Amino acid sequence: MNQRLIASSALASVLALGLLSGAHAADNGNAKEKCFGIAKAGQNDCANLSGTHSCAGQSKNEMGVDEWKYVAKGTCAKLGGKTADEAKVALKK
Repeated sequence: MNQRLIASSALASVLALGLLSGAHAADNGNAKEKCFGIAKAGQNDCANLSGTHSCAGQSKNEMGVDEWKYVAKGTCAKLGGKTADEAKVALKK
């Protein structure tokens, strides 16, 4: 019985590693970047630059320069968004 448990565990581990490497490969083709200033209220992806909250979905204002969402790499400027550096500069004004 003990050998059976070890063999089952080993097989499950190998299968899990295969699934993880497949998911990682899928991410490489879909590169994303943070785009600031495009998130609608309650639709941000994580903590904001100003530090008023630390979690997704907590933005209170529309299109806040310190709020961000992940977008496909290279599309942020087309959406009217800013990079992190540009957003930091805009916050200081």
